[in-house]
Amino acid sequence: MTDDDTEKKGVAGFMSRAKEQAQSTTEKLEDGSAFEALEHAAESFAANTMSEGKLFETADAVSDYRLKDVDVTDTTCGYCAVGCRFDIYSKDGEVLGVRPNPEKAPINGISTCVKGKFSYEYVNSEDRLTQPLIKENGEFREASWDEAIKRIVAELGRIKERHGADALGVISSSRTSNEANYLMQKFARQVLGTNNIDNCNRLCHSPTVAGLSQTVGFGAASSGIDAFENADCYVMAGSNTTEAHPVLATKIKQNIKDNGADAFVFDPRKIQMAQFATQYSRVKPGYDTVWINGLTRYIIENDLHDEEFIEERTVGFEEVKEGVEKFTPEFVEEKTNVPPEELKNAAETIAKADSCVFCWTLGLTEHSHGTENVISMANLALVTGHVGTEKSGLAPFRGQNNVQGGGGDMGPTPGNFPGYQKVTTDETREKFEDAYGVDLPDKRGLTVTEQFLAADDDEIRGMFVQGENPIYSEPNLNHTDEIITGLDFLAVQDIFLTDTAKHADVVLPANASVETNGTFTSSTRHVQLVKRAVDPPGNAKPDWEITQKLAKRFGYDWGFRNPSEIMDEINELTPIYAGITHERLETEGSIPWPCWDEDHPGTPNLYLDEFNTDDGKAHMFPTDVSGPVEADMDDEEFPLALTTGRVLYQYHTGTMSNREPGIRSYTDELFAEIHPATAEKLGISDEEYVKVTSRADSITVLAQVTERPSEDVIFVPMHYFGDDGIANRLTDAEHLDPQAHVPEYKVTDVRITPVESESAQSAPNPVAADGNGQNDN
Repeated sequence: MTDDDTEKKGVAGFMSRAKEQAQSTTEKLEDGSAFEALEHAAESFAANTMSEGKLFETADAVSDYRLKDVDVTDTTCGYCAVGCRFDIYSKDGEVLGVRPNPEKAPINGISTCVKGKFSYEYVNSEDRLTQPLIKENGEFREASWDEAIKRIVAELGRIKERHGADALGVISSSRTSNEANYLMQKFARQVLGTNNIDNCNRLCHSPTVAGLSQTVGFGAASSGIDAFENADCYVMAGSNTTEAHPVLATKIKQNIKDNGADAFVFDPRKIQMAQFATQYSRVKPGYDTVWINGLTRYIIENDLHDEEFIEERTVGFEEVKEGVEKFTPEFVEEKTNVPPEELKNAAETIAKADSCVFCWTLGLTEHSHGTENVISMANLALVTGHVGTEKSGLAPFRGQNNVQGGGGDMGPTPGNFPGYQKVTTDETREKFEDAYGVDLPDKRGLTVTEQFLAADDDEIRGMFVQGENPIYSEPNLNHTDEIITGLDFLAVQDIFLTDTAKHADVVLPANASVETNGTFTSSTRHVQLVKRAVDPPGNAKPDWEITQKLAKRFGYDWGFRNPSEIMDEINELTPIYAGITHERLETEGSIPWPCWDEDHPGTPNLYLDEFNTDDGKAHMFPTDVSGPVEADMDDEEFPLALTTGRVLYQYHTGTMSNREPGIRSYTDELFAEIHPATAEKLGISDEEYVKVTSRADSITVLAQVTERPSEDVIFVPMHYFGDDGIANRLTDAEHLDPQAHVPEYKVTDVRITPVESESAQSAPNPVAADGNGQNDN
């Protein structure tokens, strides 16, 4: 019997036992729905190789009640930004289980990932924040909402009066709703009088927004969900899709299997998607402009470009043609290690395909030249004519559940009002001034990272942080810790007492996504309803309501009674959301923006007729060789390159997933993937503790000896916990992308040394018992 046969037999046995459990549950209910739901759960969970116990616990939980006694709420997932929808089954404030409802799930259908289906124990965690906290003499005490709000307003007001509005910084959250993020940017601009507002989008996909805004118009995906299911070809760069976006990965793999679609994976690690790819090319981290420009040059050089599309729908081709001349196959191999034959095969297949989707995540963007990477990718798509069709397009996969909507569309960024309307444009600013009744600042504000650098120079004195944990998410964390400690005043709004919140003067308890009403926007621009399935614990409140309380104490009575009314104001001021209302979403399920008016159906595929530019054409720009910041530094002391990324069973900084024992049992300790040849050279054994050291700091991790990385690269998952195990202690905070201001997260020079066995035995577990933070990068 082969290994595959053994695995199939094991999965089949698991499914059989799960279905027996589901049938037993069904007999206790008044209809047969539980069997169907749990049967699918068995198939889904088995396919993801998750443990058997969790499914049976779900079945037992549902079987304790008759179906008529269980509350069912259709909502949108609060994990990644695929935009999966499902029904949540709950009883007495406890989430019992999740069942996809294909009729209300246009993106995922019957599919969910392991986190979306099972990871809800955090909701009832004993360490949830339930009451406002005020710090006195270094210790927190509980306070009333009135006292906490009064303290925040007094302190922020004092700083504004003494040092000006720009001495304040605001960080919004891509984990909360569109409506909450809209109010947070309104609070910063109307109430505080500053454009110093940003969110974690800055630390992940801001180069996507900057690059696509310049080239095609909208800083978002151009292709709809149909493209992922039916494209003839995929280019996947810096995207570990099977672990970061499992439902999208399933659609892509199914298309490859059923329809013979081609897939080209370019990544420093041999990720799982490489097993399904037509070709996997292992690239040297940090040189993505080189191989992308190499593909573009080969296509132009061999007359494979779409001349008609280029002539009719683009400008800048001649400049790009000249700019890519030096990116010969030999030059590409020298810089990136991609062999000429692999470059040739990919270029010819991409150019000749009837349709192609260009997919990327943080592996392409989290660089000091991330915007150039995205512009290069857009050039490649435009040269081949694979933009503006129903099965082709540009597809940045977003990480957090609402980073597209809350982190971008709603305007909690230094340079944009909602809908990517520029704060520096007089006509736009006047429109918002008329709506808000105040004069608004006319200069661009500071990004997240810039706010911390300004705080280090005493230019930022006070901060309000909503649902973010910069203590873990910012680069060079030791420095960030010092900066936060030195603020005159810090307020944090979150669902747990994060490490950032522990530094705060006031902490406000917020709602989790399953306790929230509002909307999220998916990676494919689908705006969808989020509904409260369970009540929040104690005296926690919705984010939008907290912001409104703050504004009212400052003298601005917004008077919103619910998120639906907030969306009404959003669509009055934001053209791309003009036709989107909660009432329409309740009836239609989802609407992809732009939706220009109440009769517009929404736009699943962008640029079918013209691009969102002044002349209606796409604009191509040449890009040059841009390597990692540390590429020219002496590498004798730090001979290896560290790159970071996500893993399936852990979600970002772990606010939710680290409170799920079943999830954590698979990856409960921070590790470093090291190539066998490198491990042998350094005398490192598998499952041995090692110290990883950069120019900034050191961390202690568990070695995993594997051929997934190359010999000169190690991989460490981002955002694990414990003093010895945070990858961002190693990364650089000084060198930022000049346009998007994202730090260089994805390439850091490091060295590895074994940790003595006696030290390792006494070393703390790099993953703490509690996880916190809500960042997306």
